[in-house]
Amino acid sequence: MYAEILTIGDEILIGQIVDTNSAFIAAELHKIGVSVYQISSVQDNREHILTALKEAESRADIVIITGGLGPTRDDITKHTLCEYTGDRLREDKEVLRHIEYLFSNYISTPISDLNRKQALVPSRADVLHNAHGTAPGMWLKGRRGVLVSLPGVPFEMKALFTEHVVPRIIAS
Repeated sequence: MYAEILTIGDEILIGQIVDTNSAFIAAELHKIGVSVYQISSVQDNREHILTALKEAESRADIVIITGGLGPTRDDITKHTLCEYTGDRLREDKEVLRHIEYLFSNYISTPISDLNRKQALVPSRADVLHNAHGTAPGMWLKGRRGVLVSLPGVPFEMKALFTEHVVPRIIAS
């Protein structure tokens, strides 16, 4: 099985943060016998994301995406994934309840509409529960293979990858 890793976010490309997620994912995939074909980083830009998804799927069975799921206006990953797969966003009630729970119990700022929008997921995606944050992971069928979208926050991504993604890859 071949995988590609795609990181999304302007903050990676301008050197504001170092991409440690790709190294972690690549090492974990290697442990379970999955070969990483390529690692790429792209801007929070619809066209760049669409092109990167198409190219990655042409070479790999599974594309692991990190970033672009936060509660900011420039995070367009979910919308772009829907465009790429011919899907639409829907509100996931369990994700919304989890976000509301986190805000009522652990976060001192009021919940915003941007936070609530994190409960929007592609309608055909399997939602991967993020116990450590507000952005859920998503497992969905791409045009050719599997697309997995994970938050960019490293401790959230690592937990989701270890608890949800690795077991599903091994089972497939």
